[in-house]
Amino acid sequence: MATCKCVVYYRISDGRKGSSCPDLYAQRAVVADYLQTGEWKVVGEFTGNDTKKSTDVLAACAELRKAVEMCKKKHATLIFAHLGRLARSAPFVNSLMDTGVDFKAADLPEADRFMMQVHAVMAEWERDQRSQRMKVALAAAKARGVVLGATGTENLKANIEARRNAANAFEKSVAKVFASFKAEGLTQRAMAEELNRRGIASRRGGEWKESHVRTVLKRLQEKFAHH
Repeated sequence: MATCKCVVYYRISDGRKGSSCPDLYAQRAVVADYLQTGEWKVVGEFTGNDTKKSTDVLAACAELRKAVEMCKKKHATLIFAHLGRLARSAPFVNSLMDTGVDFKAADLPEADRFMMQVHAVMAEWERDQRSQRMKVALAAAKARGVVLGATGTENLKANIEARRNAANAFEKSVAKVFASFKAEGLTQRAMAEELNRRGIASRRGGEWKESHVRTVLKRLQEKFAHH
């Protein structure tokens, strides 16, 4: 097997590095396990904080930009630890695609670019929905006479965190199956039937209907149309 060059990029969200950042340690472990599955040669390693909101992700994160530049120079593949960090937003994935650099997520290496785009769009949609649910919950609490502010918002965190965890699991599974459905050219009705046949629950926990599939596809198309 021929040796493939790769550049590893670790993303942190709080500016800490080294042993003081448990998340970074976990990312290193995931990447190390993945690299053992093939003939990889690491030619570069970067750690950056790219949490700033920007339509130009590479411009907002110097370390990521350096990693991409090295990939181009060395003809290497860019490796991330987690798909969730790589495909956390459509602009992020699209920015990487525009560079022409190959990239992979160590925790789900079989994910192709389409799957990453689907995952990113679903993640953005869920964030929008979560924000809307927060607004509705706060309005309802205020109507009941609950005093809002730092303490009032804090009371909603446990529920929001539980919803976020459930949504993340849902997004990941749906992203993969929708990618395969897209490749197979299934109709919306066939997608719903196949989801139910596989025992995959809808986002609300019930069976899939054609209208549910249509809604998801419509949101995906609307998102892609803006990028």
